[in-house]
Amino acid sequence: MLARINDGVCRSAPRQPRAPLALYGAGDLGRLAFDHLRTVGVDVALVVDRDAARLRSDPFWAGVRLVEPAEAPAEMKETAQLAVCIATVPFCAIGDHLAAEGWSDIVPFYDLAESQRHRHPLSNGWFAEPLPAGEMQSTAAVLDGWDDDLSRAHHLQFLAWRRLREEWTFDGAPVTGDNRFFIPEVEPHLEGIRVFVDGGAHRGGVVERFAAKAGADLAAIVAFEPDENHFAAFGRMQSQLSPGIAARVRLEPQALDAVERRRTFHDGLGYASQFSETGSRILTSRTLDSFGLLPDFVKLHLEGGELDALRGGLETIRASRPVLAVTTYHNADGIWRTPAWLMEHLDDYRFLMRLHSWCGTGAVVYAIPREPKVSP
Repeated sequence: MLARINDGVCRSAPRQPRAPLALYGAGDLGRLAFDHLRTVGVDVALVVDRDAARLRSDPFWAGVRLVEPAEAPAEMKETAQLAVCIATVPFCAIGDHLAAEGWSDIVPFYDLAESQRHRHPLSNGWFAEPLPAGEMQSTAAVLDGWDDDLSRAHHLQFLAWRRLREEWTFDGAPVTGDNRFFIPEVEPHLEGIRVFVDGGAHRGGVVERFAAKAGADLAAIVAFEPDENHFAAFGRMQSQLSPGIAARVRLEPQALDAVERRRTFHDGLGYASQFSETGSRILTSRTLDSFGLLPDFVKLHLEGGELDALRGGLETIRASRPVLAVTTYHNADGIWRTPAWLMEHLDDYRFLMRLHSWCGTGAVVYAIPREPKVSP
């Protein structure tokens, strides 16, 4: 199956946005798409969503023409480019349905975003090139290194989309979006966690979820978030936590990296804020090792900077042997480099991969120590 993916011909490519442009889906991804397109100077003529009647009162969509699918004008269906902004179900199923409804030009939003990378760093739409022989061997070794067949199924599914824009599915390998970072195999470890580290904390959603699951042993939550808007929003979320939990949360305005260095950061991009030469802010990155932490759980969601953050935290990881949950869908490191690094550097761990959304996104690698956690 890996050879079939690698030898196949990809019939898709990054697409330039064109007018008139419509969005299908006004949820989180639809909002991200709208902000992205506005940033790169592309107007959105229409937004289509089944919940349009309710969403018309949302201030975010003020001034935007928002309609339910049955209200979409026939002329728009014939002439518009329709960007699908939904990743909770397979794109092919959505595309087939929309084509049957009369839409003529249907494209995943991330394929549009990929054509704008010179202006905006959103990187979820990358296309994987054919792997040379050495990288094929490395990818096959990672497939062998997973702890279960579900991981192998999800890895192949991920690769098929990235290489070929094909949606492969396997019996018994569902894509589940509601348990990202806290899959059933991780849950037994949560009760004994004393120190939780959240790299790329965004607005605090994962910390809030973890706080609801944490046991009595919790001593500290250390969150890293360099985007100034997110940092402020995280503080507001923290103020809503119970006083006992909020007092244990420490928020650092830092970007994690392999080494300490001066780098360009592009902030103000919502989920997509990241290190990028398209940005204008210069900051000094830090390593996880430099903070002297002994975490029991480390979550990293860094828009492509995960492998560098792991390299800068190796001493910490080896000393404390935490559960790791690492996103791997923002660049080609996720094909094999990031999981291979974990498998090479961590002894006596289980390695799992799970997809938590479609269109090659929501891929998370989990590294779980085999020994049970012993509370102090």
